[in-house]
Amino acid sequence: MPTTEQLKLLVGQIPDPDKDGRYANLDKDKVEQIEKVVAQLRKGGRDAVLGLIDMLVEPGKGDDVKAHFALHLLVVHVTQKGSEQSRADFAQAVASQIGGDRPKAVQKYLIEQLQLTGTKAVVEPLGKALLDPELCDTAARALAAIRDGAADQLLAALPKVQGRGRLSVIEKLAVLRADRAADAFKQALEDSDPGVRIGAAWGIARLADASAAEALLKCAEVHAGWERINETDACLALAEGLVAAGKKSAAAAVYAHLQKTRTDPSERHVREAAGRGLLAAK
Repeated sequence: MPTTEQLKLLVGQIPDPDKDGRYANLDKDKVEQIEKVVAQLRKGGRDAVLGLIDMLVEPGKGDDVKAHFALHLLVVHVTQKGSEQSRADFAQAVASQIGGDRPKAVQKYLIEQLQLTGTKAVVEPLGKALLDPELCDTAARALAAIRDGAADQLLAALPKVQGRGRLSVIEKLAVLRADRAADAFKQALEDSDPGVRIGAAWGIARLADASAAEALLKCAEVHAGWERINETDACLALAEGLVAAGKKSAAAAVYAHLQKTRTDPSERHVREAAGRGLLAAK
């Protein structure tokens, strides 16, 4: 493995980026030069990854374009078919640098790489990152992309996060269709944040949770504007999911309620959709 100075010299051999800082225009010679550098970096394994991470800086604090590009190239390599072990090694090296004193902008970038390369083996450090308000949203996205083991981390963090982080955790649990989040979704319908309530409504819909139908209908009915629209759409989606799951009587109850209560002219489409759904449910 090259020393720190040798690694810097190696990265320095990457051709300069375009004037806008990107690598969009590469001729054959530049591509060949980049491939030579990447081949050396791949031989360096974990130490090369950690060395590249040490070269990253906060935006405006220095020039780390080539180090960023080098890490990106390693991501491309390890996510190719047949590179499972390299991917696992890369992800674990990156995950080891989450937390601590590194600038938050750098940690966000590292978490974004885990969104592309991570496996169940790195969900624990991502779960810890959920508790950092500056990293929570990025970590939640990475966990949702990894999926395996993600729900446990998101559910564990949910009681401890607030604001934008809480919304992100609820939304990602909904994306994952996490069965164990059913109670959390029902509780979140009473959250003070309308975004969290909407996220919980879609979580219930995606789970086709009949036990939460009454609470969801009530939540949609007591709110107005954008929230009412979103939660009403979630009610319709819930009913569709219940029909698909063979729970037609529960679906019919949801449709009947919407058809009866959406009396405003602006909600005519809801009544019509509920009417069509009611026929299917019967």
